[in-house]
Amino acid sequence: MNCPNCGAPMRVRDGDDCLACEYCKSVHLPEKSKDGVALLRETSNFQCPLCAVPLEHALIGRYRTLYCIRCHGNLISMPVFVSLVEHLRAQQGDAWEIPPPPDPQRLRRRIHCPQCKQTMDTHYYCGPGNVIIDDCDRCELNWLDNGELMRIVRAPDHSLENSPSW
Repeated sequence: MNCPNCGAPMRVRDGDDCLACEYCKSVHLPEKSKDGVALLRETSNFQCPLCAVPLEHALIGRYRTLYCIRCHGNLISMPVFVSLVEHLRAQQGDAWEIPPPPDPQRLRRRIHCPQCKQTMDTHYYCGPGNVIIDDCDRCELNWLDNGELMRIVRAPDHSLENSPSW
């Protein structure tokens, strides 16, 4: 995106949730969708594995993702995914909900990684949320369909219940 003030390219600095102009130092806060996704108005070189349209660079909180404006899916690197879930959980507080189990027929779905074009692994997410996700271990990418990220965030995480309290 170019700066509305001077026209120079704007960038997102690591850890920021806004765009900053390196030339005139203007700051732009992208508007968030109802999903909490702020589009950066910049297409990526990757195609949506479901819609085959270019994925858009986006921010969720201060974390970079790639987002499909048609199906509202998210392509998130595995290291960012862990931090993003922790960040969103901390923001939501104690408002937990237990989602219904997903349709097991989704396990048969075969989509291709937007980066390497190999078939992604489709499996139950091993954390909370009753979600089936697609991932590519080779490229360290997760594909989450519309709403799956928030299902994970809003689900109670029982993995911490039996950890020792020091």
